[in-house]
Amino acid sequence: MKMKTGVEQSVYAILILNMLPDKAVLPGEAISQQLGASSTYFQKLLRKLVNADLIISVPGVKGGFRLSKRPEDIRVYDIYLAIEGQQSLYSSRGVLNDMLELECEDGGCLLTGLMKEAEESWKSVLKGETIASLYEKIKEDFKPKVQSLEEWIKENMVL
Repeated sequence: MKMKTGVEQSVYAILILNMLPDKAVLPGEAISQQLGASSTYFQKLLRKLVNADLIISVPGVKGGFRLSKRPEDIRVYDIYLAIEGQQSLYSSRGVLNDMLELECEDGGCLLTGLMKEAEESWKSVLKGETIASLYEKIKEDFKPKVQSLEEWIKENMVL
């Protein structure tokens, strides 16, 4: 399994938006530049996050983006779903059925259960982390760098 870069960029974009004061917004262009993301691609990510009700888009010259929920209510899994969608990570191709000439309806007699269990475990870990918990870790582990990011936010935010 390989997760798209968009999930990582989206998590960090939401972490940046978490640092905004109330009612302030950040332009999408500023966020994409800070993350080193393609502006066109990043706009698509922001739209997905808006559609998932994780962030709000404020239109206009003084527009931008801000969180739509409290950081404690935004799980990393929510962001993953917004970007990647609901599809399962594993889909049996029926190799065992073909190899042993079996007639299992789901096409994955052996690995389907194992892969489903692994996916549920992975989802559980992502559901256990919120933007608030990640932000606390970042503040603890990277305090001087977070301060410079806060300065960048002050320079780029719109009130």
